[in-house]
Amino acid sequence: MPKAAASLASLLPQLWHRPVQPPPFLHRALSSSSPLLRRHRAALHSPAAPLSAAAVSTSAATVEAPATAAYPVYGRLLPCPLQDDPPRIEHLVAREDEVAVDFISRSLTLPPLCVADLIKFGAVYYALVAPQPPPHAAPEHVRIFREVTEPSVLCRRKSIKGKTVREAQKTFRVTDPNQRLEAGTYLRVHVHPKRFPRCYEIDWKSRVIAVTDNYVVLDKPAATSVGGATDNIEESCVVFTSRALGLETPLMTTHQIDNCSEGCVVLSKTKEFCSVFHGMIREKQVNKRYLALTTAPVSTGIITHYMRPINRAPRLVSEDHIKGWHVCQMEILDCKKVPWPSSLIRKVHKVDNCGWPQQEAAYECKINLLTGKTHQIRAQLAAIGTPIVGDSAYMTAAMAAIVNPSINPFGRWGQNYDSEDEKAAAVEAWISCHGKEPKSVIGLQASEISWDYEGEHHSYKAGVPWWRQDAVESDLI
Repeated sequence: MPKAAASLASLLPQLWHRPVQPPPFLHRALSSSSPLLRRHRAALHSPAAPLSAAAVSTSAATVEAPATAAYPVYGRLLPCPLQDDPPRIEHLVAREDEVAVDFISRSLTLPPLCVADLIKFGAVYYALVAPQPPPHAAPEHVRIFREVTEPSVLCRRKSIKGKTVREAQKTFRVTDPNQRLEAGTYLRVHVHPKRFPRCYEIDWKSRVIAVTDNYVVLDKPAATSVGGATDNIEESCVVFTSRALGLETPLMTTHQIDNCSEGCVVLSKTKEFCSVFHGMIREKQVNKRYLALTTAPVSTGIITHYMRPINRAPRLVSEDHIKGWHVCQMEILDCKKVPWPSSLIRKVHKVDNCGWPQQEAAYECKINLLTGKTHQIRAQLAAIGTPIVGDSAYMTAAMAAIVNPSINPFGRWGQNYDSEDEKAAAVEAWISCHGKEPKSVIGLQASEISWDYEGEHHSYKAGVPWWRQDAVESDLI
């Protein structure tokens, strides 16, 4: 058991390459005085509200605002709010041929300018045919789905001739507010896109490690997304780095690191290099080394787990092999004792203490990543009782397992279950021990990346990790 266990008790940018300084006087993305938002927020707290656990809202596709309806006060999507609004996703079906911005504005009582901004952010998707409604869908939505997907209706639509229904249900981003919608077109609108305010605080040129003819190496700041979120492709490292370098063509992602992590990422200038780099990653020809700040010492050597093949957080890992689960391996090259980050450094970087008591020392681990699964390092270190400092998603589970080791059904002290239902309940209970994804920084840095290409060795290192910066330097970030 780890030693620590004993102490536990302006305007939206008009073009991607134009620098924009948002005016300080603009309102939030959608004013809190909006009657639409008030209705939505009230519904979130109403026990009778037909919302899922994720607070996803659905709209009847046939709802139309009165012709004289006043739109809510709107101050554009900039400046960026410090906190995200509650998730809100609206599902619509066009009942006649129409322009996207007009249909969405009228159906959701949103200003046309707001809809145009959401489209710019990549928060609006369409499909030629509506997908099957989920089990919790309202009867009205089910009725509309059946109506617009009747074979007699589909056979008259020219746009889906030669396509299977599954092909026609594939979603694509709406990229133009004036895109024409054919009657029967499905729309998914992320009214409250996930925001990344840190993007506006960074001196992006100072984070660039190298620029070549084929790629750019960036020392990614924490609390930013490499290529953007599902509903926000504007506030991303590729966009802001491209803009900072004045590139005529935006950079492309070649690999990912978590939003809450910092360190080396390679951004491609060309589709050709992007394809080449993806191939090198598949063939394990790209070497990645990380620094992790853990709450307890970690023994050197290879750590092996098996990760559940479900593409959602938290990522569950097992010490024992389970059929169908992905192997996860990392090598601990070194582990040294370092000072626990000071209160000032934690405040500057907004580090979540997660309820773990501050200690005199933390432990900096140098890691050679042998397999590259999402959240792998975080999940593996938490599974052995040495979670990463600030990792609110996995540290709470590690703390629960330290107090009661049998709570983890995939751990060394996991119990035997009499039925599959009993084990499924144990798995759900274990998932509930995990916390929310960190909004700021955790003690994880992609410290080095290297590869060989066309007879040349390419190697790059990130800067000093945040936990080693002194208070004065941190205050200037």
